[in-house]
Amino acid sequence: MRILALDQGTTSTRVLEALGGDLRIIGQMRHATTYPQPEWVEQDAREILANCRALLAAAGPADAIGLANQGESCLAWDPVTKEPLSAILTWQDRRTLAELSALAPQAEEVKALSGLPLDPYFSASKLGWLARRHPGARLGTTDAFLLDNLTGAFATDRATASRTGLINLATGEWDARLCAIFGVPMAALPEIRGNLAGFGRVEGTPITAAIVDQQAALYGHSCRSPGQAKITFGTGAFALAVTGPRVPQAGGLVPTVAWDLGAGMVYALDGGVQDAGSAVEWALRAGIAEGLQDFDGFGLSAVDRGLIFLPAFSGLGAPDWDRSAAPLIIGLGPEMTRRDLCQALIEGVAFQTAALVAELGRLLPLAGALSIDGGLANSAYFTQFLARLCQRPLTVSGFGECTALGVAQLAARALGAELDPVGAPLSVPMAEPRPDWQARFDAALQRARHWRS
Repeated sequence: MRILALDQGTTSTRVLEALGGDLRIIGQMRHATTYPQPEWVEQDAREILANCRALLAAAGPADAIGLANQGESCLAWDPVTKEPLSAILTWQDRRTLAELSALAPQAEEVKALSGLPLDPYFSASKLGWLARRHPGARLGTTDAFLLDNLTGAFATDRATASRTGLINLATGEWDARLCAIFGVPMAALPEIRGNLAGFGRVEGTPITAAIVDQQAALYGHSCRSPGQAKITFGTGAFALAVTGPRVPQAGGLVPTVAWDLGAGMVYALDGGVQDAGSAVEWALRAGIAEGLQDFDGFGLSAVDRGLIFLPAFSGLGAPDWDRSAAPLIIGLGPEMTRRDLCQALIEGVAFQTAALVAELGRLLPLAGALSIDGGLANSAYFTQFLARLCQRPLTVSGFGECTALGVAQLAARALGAELDPVGAPLSVPMAEPRPDWQARFDAALQRARHWRS
């Protein structure tokens, strides 16, 4: 049996091949991200669609395809020609901040229905913005656009839909009241399906599974039972923990649908650091780092030397939810170099990630080690620093492409087959953090908050 996983991510699109017990990435294409105005973060839908088509054509025939998408990113397109009418407004886009401020009186109602706070990270306000500018258009997240063009199925999956802010989290269906609040016509939205319900065919090959990227990674980490959790370090850093068949109490995190595999919805708790890999990419573009090797091999911590870097380029996500926060560097001395900034940058990501883990641990009993994957998980310094902050055992996944693995496993499951986990996880040693670390970081965090407002 040959399974393909099409992992359409924030910075690139990858295809994984699962053939027997062998799993490998057989193609990858990057795409551009543009910043046309302050707070605007866009991508070209035509470029991403062309990349998906090229990668699938090069991969050739298979028994099934699984599609993972980048989440809350969304766009408008023509219902007849299926051509994009807008750019993709990515999950990092914050153009609707002012509109969301005007919706503050509805914040509790929105949260009660959707489980989500009023934040431009989620799709609802961006879809409303698009609806006002493109009446009569189809609206949806990137997966719905890709499926409509690749297979003719105008559909999304229940886990992805739960990230929009437009579904009733208890029913898993579009909610008329939420659509009215955000100004999104329900008729413009795709059909919601279970994750294994089938999503049409590409050149004869069925897309048997579709799911949002972080939930795909959760499945790929073999986190299937309540309390099992993972953290993926990609463009952002996203922690997700399985909770079970009931909508969970969320605290500073957000409840979400983990998946619907045909036996009812399974829920999870979710929290994200908005800038992780994107902060590393900024350091590379700015010339502060020359390569990924500049983010490992450090000695005494930067925070011990009084240097703190909060890389909040896209504001703060969970549990602070302050998208007006600004990046901050404090404690820079004349003896310090760009390497010190690289060290402080990844420590700043670790501090924010540890706050997510602390909130998860407050809300539910976490079972076993936290499983981590993604770019920063390859830095031994970062993983050891994070383990010290979290004061929990961590394991680095034995297979670095957990999103692609998870959606391949789901695509196989839809055919009645199972793909086994890949590789042995690596345990991360844990030591006690310095008692003043958190106080120093929290003081910097408070200075960064509400800066843009």
